[in-house]
Amino acid sequence: MKPPSPSHPNILLVDDNRDGLLVRRTVLEELGCAVSIALNGEEGLKLFESANFDVVVTDYRMPRMNGAELIQRIRKLNPHARIILLSGFVEPLGLTEENTGADVVIAKSSNEPAHLTRWVKRLLNRATRKPPATQKIAPARAKASSG
Repeated sequence: MKPPSPSHPNILLVDDNRDGLLVRRTVLEELGCAVSIALNGEEGLKLFESANFDVVVTDYRMPRMNGAELIQRIRKLNPHARIILLSGFVEPLGLTEENTGADVVIAKSSNEPAHLTRWVKRLLNRATRKPPATQKIAPARAKASSG
């Protein structure tokens, strides 16, 4: 099991918007994180395959491979990866943790840096990824019947 809070957490940022990448990179580096950036989902997937990341932060709307598709591919490689999905379209598209596979979905807004900082810290302190929220059905108990 990984230590819950590495001294310099390794973060992967994936976004096709260079300005957004620079702002988020700066915010995360101020937290003491080592940040790698990718300009699209395919580049992000290659980086994820080649290094260990404590948290992945990805935009939703990108060309060729959107954030949900990237998350699905990452989950196949590491079901316990900690992933934050960012989007300016959270409400209009109905993006949730359940339908995207992300641990957290954050709306792009003026509060985004504070939300991003808080959730990165929370995910780093979480030992493993919580399983997706699904209803568990208790196993049926065998009924004692005589016939």
